[in-house]
Amino acid sequence: MTPPIEPDALCLSGVTISLRGQSEPLIRDLSLSVAPGRVATIMGPSGSGKSTLLAYVGGFMDRAAFEGQGRVTIGTEVINQKPAEQRRLGVLFQDAVLFPHLSVGGNLMFALPRVALKCRAARRAAVDDALASAGLAGFADRDPATLSGGQKARVALLRTLMAGPRALLLDEPFGKLDAGLRAEFRGFVFAHAVERRLPTLLVTHDPADAVGGVLIRLDAGKEKGV
Repeated sequence: MTPPIEPDALCLSGVTISLRGQSEPLIRDLSLSVAPGRVATIMGPSGSGKSTLLAYVGGFMDRAAFEGQGRVTIGTEVINQKPAEQRRLGVLFQDAVLFPHLSVGGNLMFALPRVALKCRAARRAAVDDALASAGLAGFADRDPATLSGGQKARVALLRTLMAGPRALLLDEPFGKLDAGLRAEFRGFVFAHAVERRLPTLLVTHDPADAVGGVLIRLDAGKEKGV
């Protein structure tokens, strides 16, 4: 009997990804389920398809270079046929890409759904509360260029969370931080994923990032729990 689908779980079913013109796929028939608040970690060498898998799930895979098939669902909703902007997935990359022409507060306010908070005062209050929760109280009017790497990373995560995603896709988001900041930010990200019950799919080269849940080693072609 097929087990029931957990509400709000992120599930991949039979995902296969290939370079166009290549007979051997990068990823073959991958299936996994990530429960709300849990993390599935994808590891493997460069060129094994880790980031391409994340792009397939997120809806921004380069279709000119790759072809993919397989189902992606959140709960019972199939999302892999939807455009990226309709999937409501939060994405963090290695570089904390903040809008340079906006203040820190402006970056966060940009992500807030206007239908939820139409009043500017309420939107600013939500931004101030988010910054305070990340140890960045009073940073709303700061220029992003004045922030440290760790501060930029926290602002990038806050912006992602304030958009109300249903799941997180993390593409080496800790890679450019030094060891101390890396551990601190990793804990910060995972704590928010647990608090908000967000299923999280992480791509990384660092075994220290695999903190629990499911581990997929693309080079070994096997899935195992950690």
